[in-house]
Amino acid sequence: MNIGVAYAGKNRQVWLKLDVPDGSTVEQAIEHSGVLKMFPEIDLGKHKVGIFGKVIKLDAAAEDGARIEIYRPITADPETVERRD
Repeated sequence: MNIGVAYAGKNRQVWLKLDVPDGSTVEQAIEHSGVLKMFPEIDLGKHKVGIFGKVIKLDAAAEDGARIEIYRPITADPETVERRD
């Protein structure tokens, strides 16, 4: 099945399209993509993942056509940071 894996690092973004075996979990698809080697700072124990903007668990089944997204942790509380004009 065809899926995509997306990650936006601080200085570089990737969007990888790949074919994974049917029945793969989200975690297996991420590992298969090679994105963890490209971005060693990704820690699947800490980073949230989602499909099309909806947060999901790593053991969820990946579906054909899914865009798996790896989210970076928020580094500043948006309620306490002053607005920039």
